[in-house]
Parts: sequence; C-alpha cells; structure tokens
Amino acid sequence: MLPRSLEAVLKKAAREYPVVTVTGPRQSGKTTLVRAAFPGHRYVSLEAPDVRQAALDDPRGFLRALGRRVVLDEVQRTPDLFSYLQGLVDEDPEPGRFILTGSQNFLLLRSISQTLAGRASVLHLLPLSLDEALRREPVPIERIADGPVDGQRPQVGSLWEVLFRGLYPAVRGRGLDPTAWFRNYVQTYLERDVRDLLAVGDLDAYSRFVSLCAGRSGSVLNLSSLAVDCGVSHTTARRWLSVLRASFQVILLPPYARGFNKRLVKSPKLYVTDPGLLCYLLRVRSPEDLALGPMRGAVFETFVVSELWKRRVHAGRDPDLYFFRDATGHEVDLIVDLGAGRAPIAVEIKSGETLAGDAFKGLDYWSRLSVGRHEARSVLIHAGDAAHRRRDVLVRPWWSF
Repeated sequence: MLPRSLEAVLKKAAREYPVVTVTGPRQSGKTTLVRAAFPGHRYVSLEAPDVRQAALDDPRGFLRALGRRVVLDEVQRTPDLFSYLQGLVDEDPEPGRFILTGSQNFLLLRSISQTLAGRASVLHLLPLSLDEALRREPVPIERIADGPVDGQRPQVGSLWEVLFRGLYPAVRGRGLDPTAWFRNYVQTYLERDVRDLLAVGDLDAYSRFVSLCAGRSGSVLNLSSLAVDCGVSHTTARRWLSVLRASFQVILLPPYARGFNKRLVKSPKLYVTDPGLLCYLLRVRSPEDLALGPMRGAVFETFVVSELWKRRVHAGRDPDLYFFRDATGHEVDLIVDLGAGRAPIAVEIKSGETLAGDAFKGLDYWSRLSVGRHEARSVLIHAGDAAHRRRDVLVRPWWSF
C-alpha cells in the first residue's frame, strides 16, 4: 500500500471521536487505508447482499454481534443503521469504536447530520496525490511561493504520461490500461452511484452531461449554457451537478472576493477531480495526443488545482482555494487563502515549457492590486523543468510543487 497523507489525520480523529467516517470517490483507496490503519478492528463490507440484508433485518443484533471496534465499509448502503449507531455510541462514547467508509458524500452527510452530529469526524480521501505516488513529503502549501526549489526531477515519466494515466491507485499501482479502466469506472459509476443518489431516468443524457462538464474543466461554470447543450432544464442540470459533486467527480472552485470592492465574477470554476478521468471523458487516447491536443492546458490546470485541493483535504482541512477574475478580464488561476492576517498566495498555471512575458500579466496585476493591502506572494507552475525566480514570482516545474 502506498502511504496516504490522510492516515495520520484519520488515526488522530479515531483517538477523539467514537465514529470516524472516510468518504471519497470509488476506487480512491478508502478500504485499503482504513484496514491498514486499524488492523485490530473487525472489517465488514455492506456491499455484500447477505450482510446488508442482515443489517437491515436486525440492526441492533447485527451491530452488537460485531463487537466493540468495527470497520463498516460502504455504509451508505444501509442508511437506517446510523440511528442504531447513535444509540450505541451514546451508551459508550469510547473513541475509535466505529470506522465508516462510503462513496456517496450526500447520503453519508445527510445521515450523519441527522443522527451522529457531534459524535463523528468526517474525512475525505481523494485519488493519490503525486507526492503520495512518489512516496515523498509534500511541500507545505504555505511555502509553495518560497524558494529555492529543492530536489531533482523524479523518475516518474513524462508529464503527459502522468496526466493521461491519472492518479487513481489501481491505475498507478497495478499498471492497468487507463482507457479500459476508466471505461469500466464510468460505467460502474453510472449504473450504481447515479441510480442510488438520484432517479435518473435517462442514463445516456446524464452520461452526455458528464462529458459536457469534462469539456468545461478549467472554465467558469455557466449552468444555463450547460443545460441547453445537454437538452435538459436548468433545474435538472443543477441537480445533476450536485450528484457529480456528491460523488467526488468534480470540484467547484469559488471566486475570491475577500477585501475587494471591484466587480468580480460570481460563478465558480469547474474541474474534474482526476486528470486521467478527464482525459478519458475528453476521448484523449494517448499521452502524445494530450501533449499535442487543444485540451492540454485545461488538463494541466485541472492537475495542478486537484493536487493542491488534495493537499488541503488530505490534511483534514477545508480547501480554502479560490480563483480571481474581475469584470475587466484580469485573472489569476488560483488563490490559496491562508486565513485572516496572512497574505494569500497567487498561483498562475501554464502548460508550456517556455514562458513568455505575458505569462506573468495576471500575477503582475495581482501584485499591483495588493499594494497597501497585503504582501504579494506569487508562484507560477509550468509544464517544464526550469525553476527560478522572475519578477518577484517563484517559477516551479510541475513535479516540484
């Protein structure tokens, strides 16, 4: 098993709460993580029909027969079980009694908020980060704009190979063909998670909606345009987007507006969570097609945003990531908010290896905007291997941030 950054956070939560829940997309490694982190807990999967039926028929007897320390996998399959878990942890709130996992954040959080509020810690496990795949410590997100850049380029293949394969553990760890694996993944997602989360009558239309979202990865969300292009109502498009978010297939990056009086864009930017899944949905069929194709910029930006998103989430923290764009078109790809009293970090993302002067115009504007407000801390992450400082901006290669 590759070491996961969330493991330390998970063990700490189990020392403080009687129930710890790990959610995330299917195949992100939740089961592997909790079984490795809690080898002394009994493991029960509620995916098995006979086990699930036993839990539904006699929930009290089922839970008492399991003992004091249990891992319940895919617990969203039996939502009624949460009320009985509440009774047990109220009787004995010993930390770490129940470790729950699930792939459907919406169903889990609804059940937890109704029955286990204040008794449960909720953590999220996304696909591997590049740091996890390389078994290295990540750069603290507070220091990504600080230099110098340490280390040598890792032996990980080309950038476009990394993005094409994505960072799901099965594809990275077992050397599977990514196109075939993602085909099966999407089909399973449509047939299982979508039917469970939402009564979608036309899975073909929903599949088309997913592909249209992929084509907009890295763009400001225009839900009305998305609905028209898919041939569904605005209400349906909003509901389907909530399913994509609840199943961790997309990220919505909100606009940054703290302390500004300017007219700013109010809609979020949309990103597919994993670059490999994005490549599959865009029908990119080789690393070479990606490197030379028109979507390389969007896929690279998706990769950088998802990496920093994972770094926050796997540390058990709120993402606190934003983008900046005003009404005149000035834009910064990513703003890392470090909290009140600390200067945010502006991040520009470029998919080229050669950086022309206009690559820095967004960061230059941000720097001018920051005068008298806070220190301007900026970093540019690009697709090459060069690392240097230019115009008060730290330039980082794609493998170093």
